[in-house]
Amino acid sequence: MQQLAVSSSTVNCLFGSVSTSSAARVNIAKLTARILSKQAYFTPKQFYWRNLFMSRYTGPSWKVSRRLGISLTGTGKELARRPYAPGQHGQNNRRKLSEYGLQLREKQKLRMIYGLSERQFSNLFKRAGKIRQGRHGDNFMILLEQRLDNVVYRLGLATTRRQSRQLVNHGHITVNGKRVDIPSYEVSVGDVISLREKSKNLQIVKDALEAIVGRPQFVTFDENKLEGSLVRLPEREELEAEVDEALIVEYYNKL
Repeated sequence: MQQLAVSSSTVNCLFGSVSTSSAARVNIAKLTARILSKQAYFTPKQFYWRNLFMSRYTGPSWKVSRRLGISLTGTGKELARRPYAPGQHGQNNRRKLSEYGLQLREKQKLRMIYGLSERQFSNLFKRAGKIRQGRHGDNFMILLEQRLDNVVYRLGLATTRRQSRQLVNHGHITVNGKRVDIPSYEVSVGDVISLREKSKNLQIVKDALEAIVGRPQFVTFDENKLEGSLVRLPEREELEAEVDEALIVEYYNKL
């Protein structure tokens, strides 16, 4: 079977290191995505880029955290010792990103924080654009926060969003007394999120509850019943501070 190769220059264009027009960068990004989505065989490096750009990323979180300059685990340990990009030249790589590169990086940051695939991310962004009240970027952030896996994480039942997604996928979570195993399920204000009775003794849940420092004000949690709810929609200033959603809006407006 013929192997479709993606040159390193194409990947560099995605990160803005090659001087090209914005339109050219968009075309390159679309072409690369099309090639990678249909390719049957991948070299290890190509598989990393396909996983990073197309599907929901399941690889090492520390590597991506260092590349994007954020902590995906929420602990900050990834950047404590080596607060620079991975690789042989990561420490000395101080190239200035282009406007497109900055927009792409912000999009990747937010997508990795919430652990969505590119399709899920873009579809949710389009849906946020149909909401008439409020700003597009703010509405998008709120929709991300209403995902069931994220609410489980905010309640403190898991230490990371990856872990909360597993709890949902494995059927440990109920919404208003009914089991829901869809991480993207949209939680409404007032919905009661709880653990199934047989799941309340899970060690990962006990560890998460012991490690929690605090919860945001838009959720409440009863530690005796091990259930909580979304009491109101969050305000923008209560969400991820290191992400500039305006750059993400600009990124998708160019596509």
